[in-house]
Order: sequence, then structure tokens, then C-alpha cells
Amino acid sequence: MKLRPKKTKYSKSFKGRPINRIISNINYDRFNNGTVALKTLVHCRLTAKQIEILYITINKFLKRSGSINITLFPHTPVSKKPNEIRMGKGKGAIDHWVCRILPGTIICEIETNSLKKVLKAIAYAKFRLPIKVRTIIL
Repeated sequence: MKLRPKKTKYSKSFKGRPINRIISNINYDRFNNGTVALKTLVHCRLTAKQIEILYITINKFLKRSGSINITLFPHTPVSKKPNEIRMGKGKGAIDHWVCRILPGTIICEIETNSLKKVLKAIAYAKFRLPIKVRTIIL
């Protein structure tokens, strides 16, 4: 599961402004489909590897007894110059892809019958993420 866009208008992008805006009145608790969801409590940039590891960890516990819907996709490229290269000579090559996340964003939704399995899977998935996450049960 390689998470990266097939084609973008520009190959490299600017870093952008910091996304630590305080959001108070926005309610992100709307489910599209699912019984349990993961909701972020802080702002951050999740890499494609971290999103993929989240999916693999939850899937390992569910064992086809439910469906996982990940609502994030990494659209932003992050470039990096190689080690021991002198300054100048342009911007570096694309190293990895990230997804910018605001507080209150739902990361993934899980649809299943056994709530016990899902809560155990989410408990293990929380260790894999570098951010604070809350479990929401519908």
C-alpha cells in the first residue's frame, strides 16, 4: 500500500505556515461509516509510513472481521538534500509524503461487530502514532 499521489501539478512544494491554529467551535465528530473512530487532539504532520503502519496494526487484530476506512491521504511532498552536500545547488529531491492534520480530525473509522477486538486493536495502534489520539464510539 504505497501512499503517494499519482500525479501532482508541481513536484515540490513550499513548507507552508505552521498549522497550530486553535480550533474551538468546529465539530469533526461526524462519521461517514463506522462504529469506532480515532480522533486527533493535536496538530501534526503524519507521514505515509505512519498511516500505513496504523492500517497494518489495526488489520492484524481484526483479521477480516471488520472494515477499516482511513480518511487521510498524504498530499504534501517533503524534500531533503543528501548528507554532506554543500549549500546551494537548488532544492533537494522528494524524500517522503506527509498529511497535515488539525486537532479534531478523524484519522480512521472502523466498522465491525465485535467492539472488544476493535478497542484492543486501537490500543495497540495508539502506540504507533506520534500524537495524542482519542477513541470515539458511536
